[in-house]
Amino acid sequence: MILEVLRSTVSEALKKANADGSLTIDIAGMPEIMLEEPKIEAHGDFSTNLAMTMAKSQKMPPRKVAEILLPLIDTEKSIIEKVEIAGPGFINFYLKKDAWLPVLDEVLKDGKDYGRVFFGKGQKVQVEFVSANPTGPLHVGHGRGAAVGDAVADLLSFCGYDVVKEYYINDSGRQISTLGGSVYLRFKELHGEKIEFPEDYYQGDYIIDLAKELDGIRGAEILSLPEADGRLICARYAADQIMEGIKDDLNAFGVNHNKWYSEQSLYDSGKVEKAIEDLKARGVIYENDGAWWFRTTDYGDEKDRVVVRSNGDTTYFASDIAYHMEKYERGFDRVIDVWGADHHGYIPRMNACIQASGNSKDKFNVILVQLVALLRAGEPVAMSTRTGEFVTLKEVVDETGKDAARFMFLMRHYDSHLDFDLELAKKKTNENPVYYVQYVHARIASILKKALDEGRAACVSSDASGLIETEEEMRMIKAMARYSQIVGLAGKNLEPHRITFYLMDLAGLFHAFYNKHKVLTEDASVASARLLLISAVQTVIRNGLSLLGISAPEHM
Repeated sequence: MILEVLRSTVSEALKKANADGSLTIDIAGMPEIMLEEPKIEAHGDFSTNLAMTMAKSQKMPPRKVAEILLPLIDTEKSIIEKVEIAGPGFINFYLKKDAWLPVLDEVLKDGKDYGRVFFGKGQKVQVEFVSANPTGPLHVGHGRGAAVGDAVADLLSFCGYDVVKEYYINDSGRQISTLGGSVYLRFKELHGEKIEFPEDYYQGDYIIDLAKELDGIRGAEILSLPEADGRLICARYAADQIMEGIKDDLNAFGVNHNKWYSEQSLYDSGKVEKAIEDLKARGVIYENDGAWWFRTTDYGDEKDRVVVRSNGDTTYFASDIAYHMEKYERGFDRVIDVWGADHHGYIPRMNACIQASGNSKDKFNVILVQLVALLRAGEPVAMSTRTGEFVTLKEVVDETGKDAARFMFLMRHYDSHLDFDLELAKKKTNENPVYYVQYVHARIASILKKALDEGRAACVSSDASGLIETEEEMRMIKAMARYSQIVGLAGKNLEPHRITFYLMDLAGLFHAFYNKHKVLTEDASVASARLLLISAVQTVIRNGLSLLGISAPEHM
């Protein structure tokens, strides 16, 4: 609202300059008025580079343009206290204190909807994330992808998109066959057979546990079957059990997918074969040396990719093609995949798939999530997926709690390496970032309860003029006014870490205020104004935490 009023005021100044001939402006195509917050607080509340963008068309120095506009900007009837020119031609705006106070009423009136933006306009978006093979439990890397995918989906929903969260179950192909073989050999081992366990089979103790479970259900009956049948039974049982474990782990982590999509269903329904035939008909897939190849080089890939091998077996790429074509057939306007950073090389071929199937690559986004280094009190925690000795997501959540784990995973841009310190995540001090933010919500809840017990109530913003005036109070209000802008940027750029940064900044402003000023003062008017202020802060903290899938406790 404040930005809209400012732009309107500057727009009126431009019209006046055009009317008196001091500037030549196409009123039908007014220049865009960009407003930013100066990095240095002393430079005002907002700044625009409008004079610099107009200088060329006006054939005069930027500062001269600014000097023409300055006296035409209304500071009498507007929210502007004063205007100054800085540097080569920046125009800095200092707002009247009362211009900020309506923010408090807006926060409390909108409640859980405060900060919501609507640029999504109901467009259908699918966010596919985690999608780990059901061959073992989720590890901490999957946890980061789960937190990022879930937060991105919730952000987009808050920005007005119709969002579906989806998990693609890789329940077909070689990895499932290997899983079945791994369990089958451990099963034989349980029954006294000496075996040679291949290095490329799954090594973890969970494979032995699965073999024991299956032994309790089917016993030695499996060994009486042909080996291929026994392996198939082991594969199906193990994949189903692991998948149930994955769902339980994600649920405990606060992640709930709307749809679970089976890769095998693409083969069973004939969609893989149909997708291949469709692309053959378009001349995108061709035969060479008995194999079928996708012309991905036509779309910028470094080489063409095999879809069907010379022995007739399809590659993983074949089912991925069918799956992504099917996504758009379901009517999604935009598709977002969350992958591990090691899948970077897979992006060009999937872009090729999207374009070859008649869709724009602008409708397809891939979020690459970098690795997590797990630490304990600053020392690395050893992990090895090859030997099966790795820290699972469940172990992390059980030790640190869902909230701490999610916040820590979202503390950095997903494109950056992340150090996750288990001991830090458990601390009940301000060193722990999630505790630092949640404590603000709980502290305010405690103050509000005490105020209620004492019969005190918050005032409305129109009564707070002259009562809210300290630097610490104004900084909090200005930060809250920025919240919807932060949400919009986070949604447009698919960057949930912006919310964690914002919450830590707002929490820091509250701590600075609370350490210096008393809320429930003897002056009832000041107390009521400060109750209004902290109630708004609590609402914004709660809203931001909710977007990240993190609770806002009343007690800590």
